[in-house]
Amino acid sequence: MSISPRVTATVFRVVAVIEALTWIGLLGGMYVKYLGSGSEAGVHLFGPLHGGAFVAYVVVTVLAALHLRWSLWPTLVALAASVPPLGTLVADWWLHRTGRLAPRAEDRASEPVA
Repeated sequence: MSISPRVTATVFRVVAVIEALTWIGLLGGMYVKYLGSGSEAGVHLFGPLHGGAFVAYVVVTVLAALHLRWSLWPTLVALAASVPPLGTLVADWWLHRTGRLAPRAEDRASEPVA
């Protein structure tokens, strides 16, 4: 069974958004914990969620880089984007804008026409 490049790109984009949203949740939880009421509920909720999303993003990025045949530079940029808050959204935008999340011409030629 072969996974199409379009599916790979879609999975990458979804995981990038989820990673960014969990970052926002974790930052909100840290704000409440350290500058607000002191409640740790947000950190306890979003800490593990963000950790899982981070690991999923790294795995999906490496798989997308292999499947979509990215060179070393875009792969390293996409991996580094997981560190700063909302960096995965910027990486997703850049990869999409530069055509790295679009199927290559030879891949499109092999896809069945519906």
